[in-house]
Amino acid sequence: MSLEELYQDIIVDHGKSPRNSGVLSAATHQKVGHNPLCGDKLVLYLIVQDDVIQDARFEGVGCAISVASASLMIETIKGKTTQAVATLFSQFHLLVTEGKAPNQALGKLLAFSGVYHFPIRVKCATLAWHTLNVALEENSRRKQRSEVSE
Repeated sequence: MSLEELYQDIIVDHGKSPRNSGVLSAATHQKVGHNPLCGDKLVLYLIVQDDVIQDARFEGVGCAISVASASLMIETIKGKTTQAVATLFSQFHLLVTEGKAPNQALGKLLAFSGVYHFPIRVKCATLAWHTLNVALEENSRRKQRSEVSE
């Protein structure tokens, strides 16, 4: 089995049987992401404590790439700081838009390395990541506003 076949198998597996799917009722962050071009839609739930992602889940519908990306993203971000997640977002975005992997820190996410050959699929692969980014940014702004008003 070639590395390319293995990566394709990872995407198919996570697309058919996503991990960490479902509602997270104790979520500290919740955000809806939608790609109107293809109909992919998800709701991302996070529990963030002391700037560390303690738990995450998602629910939604989408193509195999979108679902697999959300599933693998959540596996990757659990236990990481929000700063580390911001770095991962940048690295993943570079991977799917330019086919460049700055280092091996992306692990299984390298399965998406071929996405850059199909620009229309980049939005599918990055939907969960952009939703995550917005959820964390919105919460950070809310936190800053509450600290100023105290």
